[in-house]
Amino acid sequence: MAVWALGLNHTTAPLDLRGRFAFALDQIAPTLGGLREALSQQAPQQSNTGPEVAILSTCNRTEIYGVGDHNSLVPVLNWLAHTGGVTPAVLQSHAYTLQDGLAARHAFRVASGLDSMVLGEPQILGQFKDAVRVADEAGALGTTLNQLFQRSFAVAKEVRTSTEVGAHSISMAAAAVRLAGQLFEDLRKIRVLFVGAGEMIELAATHFAAKQPLAMAIANRSVERGDKLAARFGAEVMRLADLPDRLHEFDAVISCTASTLPLIGLGAVERALKRRKHRPMFMVDLAVPRDIEPEVKALEDVYLYTVDDLSHVVQTAQASRQAAVAQAEVIIDAGVQSFMHWMAQRGPGGVVPLIRQLNAQADEWRAAELARAHKALLRGDDVQAVMEALSRGLTQKMLHGAMAELNAADPAHRDQTAQTITRLFLRSQSKNSL
Repeated sequence: MAVWALGLNHTTAPLDLRGRFAFALDQIAPTLGGLREALSQQAPQQSNTGPEVAILSTCNRTEIYGVGDHNSLVPVLNWLAHTGGVTPAVLQSHAYTLQDGLAARHAFRVASGLDSMVLGEPQILGQFKDAVRVADEAGALGTTLNQLFQRSFAVAKEVRTSTEVGAHSISMAAAAVRLAGQLFEDLRKIRVLFVGAGEMIELAATHFAAKQPLAMAIANRSVERGDKLAARFGAEVMRLADLPDRLHEFDAVISCTASTLPLIGLGAVERALKRRKHRPMFMVDLAVPRDIEPEVKALEDVYLYTVDDLSHVVQTAQASRQAAVAQAEVIIDAGVQSFMHWMAQRGPGGVVPLIRQLNAQADEWRAAELARAHKALLRGDDVQAVMEALSRGLTQKMLHGAMAELNAADPAHRDQTAQTITRLFLRSQSKNSL
């Protein structure tokens, strides 16, 4: 069995293609159900638990982690392509597939923030943990993926505490404020609208609030969550339905929702610009799929940025942290070696299957001797004699194989056999004689 990963991210696929494969957190459980069903039909599992799989989906990546034979990746890629409405060939040209040590290394790097658009950004670890929790609640995790993910989190923790990979990183939210500052002379004179109320919007609102804008408003589907965030920043709350009619009031619009379709269309922005007498609008679309129609970018008085556009800003401060990255890679290397050793112990020829067989055999012997002793006690046999027979029967069963092997060994291998048996059965006696 192998551990594998299939995915696409901001370095391999354009934003619009990534949007086809973006799953909101509440969509992951049913999506996992469909994937596991498809895999079970392709290759029925020996156990009743079904295949181990997990899905990580963020603005910058969608990745599927799983356990299976080396042929599992083909049906997974076909299934994902069908889900996103593209051909397997198109998906394959933008996707990466990794197995065993490479898959483990990738998971560790993702959790540690080394594979993020913003080097060392902390949000990915929380997103990864959410994905694992959902997969676990859906019954899609087994021993192997659990081990991979728990080790990923441990490695990420060590990277963050032992290196400065995340130090002084420029977040997407901070980059948005920096770009807005280049367009507007004084951010204290602008009105800012935030569409959504998730973690990314909360970060953006925090950064903009520090600049003390003239006014802030939050539009969100969930009124309760919108109210809570607005209260924190002293912002106005508005309904999403009012967005087209009030868009012209705002100089900056920051949007990040889980909507599968754009919330702000070309026509709405054109009407807003007309009412603004073509005063410039600054817009940031942090959502994948897009919240703002891409055609808006062509309008003369609109400055629209996507997550991919912001990547150029956030990467400017990353060169100075290359020494910290090298330190993090050493920690990750050690984690990969440890995980692969754990995998090898549980694979064919590993010690864990042998240990399980030994325990099963010992339990069988014990059950047989206990049954024999129980019958003797029911017959009224002397308790001491029954105990002696029980212990003698167990020791004879345990020593029978070693004795037989020693007697059957040819002269050329007898010494080696004797040394092995001495090491296995006379260890305590050897220690006591020292």
